[in-house]
Amino acid sequence: RPLRESRLADVMARHGNQNPFYMKHVLSVRQFSRDDLHLLFAVAQEMRTAVQRSGMVPVLAGRVMAAVFYEPSSRTSSSFQTAMQRLGGTVFTANSESSSVAKGETLEDTVRTFGSYADVIALRHPQPGSVQGAARFANIPVLNAGDGVGEHPSQAMLDAFTIREELGTVNGLTITLVGDLKNGRTVHSLARVLAQYKNVTLNYVSPASLAMPESIKRDVALRAPYVEQHEFSELTDAVLAKTDVLYVTRVQKERFADEAEYERTRSAFVIDNEVMRKCKRNMIVMHPLPRVTEIAPEVDTDQRAAYFRQMQYGMFVRMALLALVLCRNF
Repeated sequence: RPLRESRLADVMARHGNQNPFYMKHVLSVRQFSRDDLHLLFAVAQEMRTAVQRSGMVPVLAGRVMAAVFYEPSSRTSSSFQTAMQRLGGTVFTANSESSSVAKGETLEDTVRTFGSYADVIALRHPQPGSVQGAARFANIPVLNAGDGVGEHPSQAMLDAFTIREELGTVNGLTITLVGDLKNGRTVHSLARVLAQYKNVTLNYVSPASLAMPESIKRDVALRAPYVEQHEFSELTDAVLAKTDVLYVTRVQKERFADEAEYERTRSAFVIDNEVMRKCKRNMIVMHPLPRVTEIAPEVDTDQRAAYFRQMQYGMFVRMALLALVLCRNF
């Protein structure tokens, strides 16, 4: 009944009953076109409606997800798990302490093992490229839930969905990415997704030591030469005045070998009410969370603060992603 009410079959029909996600590993945003993402977002909107109406959409009843997280995670792990449960499936979890990794088992063997038990694996690992490498040994779909400073595709998908839901479109917007752009896998993936939209301007604001990697900027330029990219070392009033989306990231202590360098840069940019007064009335502030000091709690009550709504959008997007990966059609 909830499935019929959610009109998921109609969504698939509007896209020619073609499902580009079915039984695919989801390792990088570079795998998917803008049309693919729009299908994902359409399904996510239907998931949102169905959950609000009846709490769940049991299209994955009887299916099992392995949530394998070798790095700390609150939102991504719980979001994937809740998404699977709201789809009627079940979840088991593992980490480096509770699995045989503690005994010296390789990641490849761990993936092979869990592939014998589950239908899909959500995997986070601290080493860039590790999820892509492990996926070669998996006989079930592997979803990249973050690989060190590499990519975080489902986060970028939910970020783009958030912008669409909050502002109506991504086309023509100015998105300002602030903070640790060197180590922030969320902004690496997001910049690549945003490059698929028209007339987008990307502002990169960070200390010189935490600048957006040249490889990401080159990738954006190659994929979308019409996307403007600008770099700044300060979050100026002029930048704020033109910004539609202020995407803030924390300076990640776990990525620093030198604690003194971390202390010098961790409070380089702080968004507070004074900063918000310089922003547009119809802009939004986003953050992948967790935050530390980079957004003052006083901003939470500003209607433009979208970061907690962003978390809920993430569950709907991950529901859509799991359903599309495991169901050919609905």
